[in-house]
Amino acid sequence: MGNTSSERAGMGQEKAHRRDSRGTKEGDRPKILMDSPEDADIFHGEDIKAPLEKEEFIEWRPDLETSEEVPALDRPTVFRWTGAGKEVYISGSFNNWTNKIPLIRSQNNFVAIVDLPEGEHQYKFFVDGQWTHDPTEPVVTNQLGTVNNIIQVKKTDFEVFDALMVDSQKCSDMSDLSSSPPGPYHQDAYVPKQEEKFKSPPILPPHLLQVILNKDTGISVSIYKRHRICKKYVTTLLYKPI
Repeated sequence: MGNTSSERAGMGQEKAHRRDSRGTKEGDRPKILMDSPEDADIFHGEDIKAPLEKEEFIEWRPDLETSEEVPALDRPTVFRWTGAGKEVYISGSFNNWTNKIPLIRSQNNFVAIVDLPEGEHQYKFFVDGQWTHDPTEPVVTNQLGTVNNIIQVKKTDFEVFDALMVDSQKCSDMSDLSSSPPGPYHQDAYVPKQEEKFKSPPILPPHLLQVILNKDTGISVSIYKRHRICKKYVTTLLYKPI
């Protein structure tokens, strides 16, 4: 009898264990017995601290708009050869001496306009099959002993052209506007109205008609001064016995 009851108790525990294992699904958290409120913090601490840890290690990235550098603009530079020659070319450090740029013949010289970045550039002319430099322009001698012309392209040299370009853009934006003011137009001559004519100054008071300059009256001297305040005139008189 004792063995039978113990076997039944063991079978009951196995069935209860099976029901607990079947009832627990994937993703369900097992039931945990907690003896104190601190035990709850042990299991829920990860959920609370996870967002804080993510915010603590956020990587700082600079703003793309502020980090991007504006590229330097190429400036149109004029090269001129005043010597003799039939065909003139130019080459320099701005194109790594790889190709020759032809100069256009003018009345008394050869001219070419090349867009160069700001900075110092060396160049040389190729005249009728021979390399030569312009003695009237600044020169420099490189490490190999070759004499080349040198030019310094500065931004300040083109501030006037930049201002003219901005002005031309503003004028082109306003080109669609009419230069004449709005309103009707006709061929009749304009006749000003009576109230539009300029009014004459006020009449001088009678007691001021007697001019004392260069005149011996022997009575008194009167000095006056007239002030204009808006549309009114104020006259101040000063009498003094002689």
